[in-house]
Amino acid sequence: MLLSTPDLQVKVTTTWWSTTLTCSTTCTLTDNPTYIWYRNSEIVQEDSSPSYSVDLKTEDRFFCAVNGINSPAVSVEGHSYFHVTYTHQSVCTLNGSSVDISCSYTFPRGHTVSETKWYTKGKLDEAPQILNPGFGGRVEYLGNMQSDSILRITDLREEDSAEYKFRFRTDQTTWEPTFPGTTLTVTVLQVKVTPVTVSEGQNVTLTCSTTCTLTDNPYPTYIWYKNGHVTNQSNSLFLNPVSSEDAGRYSCAVEGHEDLYSAEETLTVRYGPKNTSVSVSPSGEIVEGSSVTLTCSSDANPPVNKYTWYKKNVTSPKASEQSYSMTNIISEDSGEYYCEAQNRKGSMNSTALMIIVAGDPQQEVMPQQTHSVHPDPNSDTYTALNMKTRSPEYDTLANVRDTLSQSLR
Repeated sequence: MLLSTPDLQVKVTTTWWSTTLTCSTTCTLTDNPTYIWYRNSEIVQEDSSPSYSVDLKTEDRFFCAVNGINSPAVSVEGHSYFHVTYTHQSVCTLNGSSVDISCSYTFPRGHTVSETKWYTKGKLDEAPQILNPGFGGRVEYLGNMQSDSILRITDLREEDSAEYKFRFRTDQTTWEPTFPGTTLTVTVLQVKVTPVTVSEGQNVTLTCSTTCTLTDNPYPTYIWYKNGHVTNQSNSLFLNPVSSEDAGRYSCAVEGHEDLYSAEETLTVRYGPKNTSVSVSPSGEIVEGSSVTLTCSSDANPPVNKYTWYKKNVTSPKASEQSYSMTNIISEDSGEYYCEAQNRKGSMNSTALMIIVAGDPQQEVMPQQTHSVHPDPNSDTYTALNMKTRSPEYDTLANVRDTLSQSLR
């Protein structure tokens, strides 16, 4: 095709892969002129070469200029050639999800598409990996086989990250583009705890992140899980202030993909001793001569590293181990005992435990036999009054004495 003006001409040449525009004159130009190419009135090339290549199908208009003289504008619309346009240059999506990688394509008139192929670009000298439908049980082709194609991959894995390209075959030739395809990045969710080491009462922030911005959800809302149960729904999880009850395993998921969890991150909270208490073994009555062990228990992180035993109203400590044993116990051991639990975050005393030591059961005094009140006048020892059988005449001790005096006269 030849378009002309009195001085400049624009020649349009179409191949299977591009369109070339050539600026020429009806006479030979001297002094090695510069050719200026315009695309919709904007300069796109200034060069000593009279040619300009268009490798995209477009409705734009082009013209050239030499020494201030312009050619008429021409359009390449309607000139068909081989070309592929990828919908996205890059795609970021979640591990375990699905993705559609798509493109549109053109080809010259007179050609009929007989086959389409998606493949991953090989590294260095590696051969491309052809992804036929059904590949690995996770690949599917969609499209009309005339102008567009979609590669669908399900159950994505991190190793699926690669550059994906498209090529097709017609009844006359096979064509594949030399320019880049669509780069797929498969990312996992990660939980980050700030600060890494935290003590009770401090502020803690948990963030959920990916290694790239999700293509289909660039501003996601995250679902937070603690020990496998939903605990919150927010971009970040703020624990201000954090307590020991907040300790646990945290994970996150993107809203809409709640089944695709991140790996769990353990939040460890350090705190001083809590719930300090004393237990005794064996249980039951404590008698002289037996043995007893007192044990101190406390909830702390890091664990308690120092225990101290005290007896109430006694200045010096009794022991410095978690358990305190008393053998061959005596009555003087009776009293109130308590322990102090300590770690590097603080200390706490238990409530006091009362220890009562009973007497030796083998040395108990047997009760004396009781008698009716019939005093022996020849004896200086009198039995105790039997309150149930006493005679009315012995109402008082004085009456008893008077009766005895009279009998002795």
